[in-house]
Amino acid sequence: MTSSLLICLWISPLLVPTGPLLTAEPPDWEAAMKSSLSTLVDNQESMTKEKQKKLDPGQVEVREWPYEGVYREGGEIPPGYRVGGTAIVMRSLIEVPGIKKDKKRSESVLRGLSFLLEESLRGPRMGVGFRGGYDVRDWGHIESLETLLRMKELKLIPGKLRKRCHQLIGELVETLIENEIPGGGWNYSRRRRANSPSPASPFMTAPAAMALMRARDHGLKFDTAVIDRALDTLEAARLETGAFQYSTNPDRVTGEGFEAVQGACARMAVCETALWLAGRADTARVRASVEAFLEHWEWLEKRRSQTGTHNPPYFIAPYYFFYGHTHASRALLALPEDQREPLRKQILARLWQVRGEDGSWNDRVFPRSSSYGTAMTILAFRAPQSPLPEKLVAKRDEGAEEKPAPLRRSEL
Repeated sequence: MTSSLLICLWISPLLVPTGPLLTAEPPDWEAAMKSSLSTLVDNQESMTKEKQKKLDPGQVEVREWPYEGVYREGGEIPPGYRVGGTAIVMRSLIEVPGIKKDKKRSESVLRGLSFLLEESLRGPRMGVGFRGGYDVRDWGHIESLETLLRMKELKLIPGKLRKRCHQLIGELVETLIENEIPGGGWNYSRRRRANSPSPASPFMTAPAAMALMRARDHGLKFDTAVIDRALDTLEAARLETGAFQYSTNPDRVTGEGFEAVQGACARMAVCETALWLAGRADTARVRASVEAFLEHWEWLEKRRSQTGTHNPPYFIAPYYFFYGHTHASRALLALPEDQREPLRKQILARLWQVRGEDGSWNDRVFPRSSSYGTAMTILAFRAPQSPLPEKLVAKRDEGAEEKPAPLRRSEL
């Protein structure tokens, strides 16, 4: 690690919250999680304009949790946001123990699963391709893949749907590979000309790489060089300060705005975690990324639930807020166990500080997006019990003949 990285990022390991972060009584997270699960189940909806047809015996109703933001396609919430939002809420519902004894929650997840099976690759707006200069379909693909694989790990896919889910998992992997940007990685904002080179988005590429790592762990057969290329773009976007560019462009580094540590603090942890899983980052880098998130959290808080997207001085969009908390929480699994809890307490203290009066979490100005914010908070809280993809052991030297061996996954 360079001295400049140490100077900029290596702050005290005890970032003790002050002021409003300190409460007279410890937060009751268990009660908050119970209330949040009930709220998410109640928030499930159907955006289908046609009336729901009468269901056949054994057929499950299709319902969803669309993510709502300023971006629209034809005046409507794009399908990538609908699929991605639904997948994230589903994952939060399955990560909390007791779902098999909770009829309402389990039925809600099955309705969401029916939605993913129907909509995750429905053409022409989902599937292989890219529309215009901005297209969020791959965000939906990434989150749908991650959720289906996690359901498989937790043995929550009904027997009669296992074949369809396995097929969809394979097709999602193939679609992400087909939609890879020439040169590696993924981005929801690209040049309009089809197949023309565009910079990758670390914000999107790191979760995609980890979803494909998890697919690899499940034995899916595909050319894993797609993961290596994605990680190459992350390394190319990493600056000396530890920040990651908003879009990979090593030939044009400013270190300001988007590229300042303040502007990058919500995506640093997810990038370092993905690189750590491949042996391309050490635990010191991962820890520094989490500490940077905590140190510069105030800049994320200033943009939470505000209008606009990339506003100066650091061009932080409101939707980075819960994204940053969830991935910082997941990054702690890369650290030695004795280093995790102090940092985890700080992340949770900040999340508790921004809990809404109605008990939900929302980083947008849209009421519907509270499902996303609440789900991401649950995922942050449950991160210690949600294993990362398997870490590969790096080669000792470039001349080593043996391939990296995967470590065993933590018990589920």
